[in-house]
Amino acid sequence: MNSPVLAAEQLHTIGSPWLWAATIAGVLVLVALDFVVTRKPHEVSMREAVGWTVFYLALPVAFFGILWAGYGSTPATEFLTGYVLEKSLSVDNLFVFMLLLAAFAVPAALAQRVLLFGIVGALVLRGIFIAVGAAALASLDWAFLLFGAVLLLTALKLLRDALTGHEQEVDISRMRSVRVMRRFMPVTDDYRGTRMTVREAGRRALTPLALVVTAVMATDLVFAIDSVPAVYGVTGDPYLVFATNAFALLGLRALYFVLQSLLARLVHLAYGLAVILGFIGVKLVLHWAHGYWDRLPEIPTAASLVVIVVVLGVVTVTSLLATRGSSDDDSATADSTVG
Repeated sequence: MNSPVLAAEQLHTIGSPWLWAATIAGVLVLVALDFVVTRKPHEVSMREAVGWTVFYLALPVAFFGILWAGYGSTPATEFLTGYVLEKSLSVDNLFVFMLLLAAFAVPAALAQRVLLFGIVGALVLRGIFIAVGAAALASLDWAFLLFGAVLLLTALKLLRDALTGHEQEVDISRMRSVRVMRRFMPVTDDYRGTRMTVREAGRRALTPLALVVTAVMATDLVFAIDSVPAVYGVTGDPYLVFATNAFALLGLRALYFVLQSLLARLVHLAYGLAVILGFIGVKLVLHWAHGYWDRLPEIPTAASLVVIVVVLGVVTVTSLLATRGSSDDDSATADSTVG
């Protein structure tokens, strides 16, 4: 039998039909703009990447202000906390994308198009998972417990992988999506611009671009399984969950080129993410338990924001200190990654 406290919270959302429509329309416009920007393959300069990154960081700040003015401090704080959480998880996504781009030897001029397809795929997958998560929270009183367990297990896996160095490994020959595509269609030896298929000897063939885009999207699926339960640990409002994911993902293409030389130096990021996901997992379990035993404490959203920011700050500082003598080597690695 569902807890009435949980059920009441699960039904609350600020997402009116017009707000959903306006937000989805805005996301589609921004995605279309990104496709226009990347229609001609070119290497991304630091000036271009920084400009777009500032733009995509200003959008959630403005949205936070709109939420605060129109809906109050609670949804605004939940959005900001969820956004910071999703942005931190997306940086881990970028590290895996960096490894995939290197493994597939993606030309520098095509890197941003690969990232854009990956972001679009992530948006679609997150939308599906958000809808499924909302339905589960509305009908299953133990959904918070399940989400919490998923995050705790993910945190343990991240910690184990970080201790063994497994998180830095990408073996494309073992990726099921790549093996399936190679089985059904031939693959050209070289890239053909932004084309994913070409006709050779009277037969349609895939280009390596199709393989890397598929690999990135398959990776998106794994990330979505962790990401959506994590943000539901911050807010139970499906609209805010979607908004945090959309704002966190849209700026990833530009952010990748800003951080590409720094990504390899964030050697303690996985430890920080394990702590954050474990913390949110505990928060979800306590939230579920509080619906039955009101003497148990709940972790407020503001406290979650402080924990996330502090943990990210600590692992960033310790990572930079641990790798401060390898800046030149990291720059050379980043250049070869996108080249």
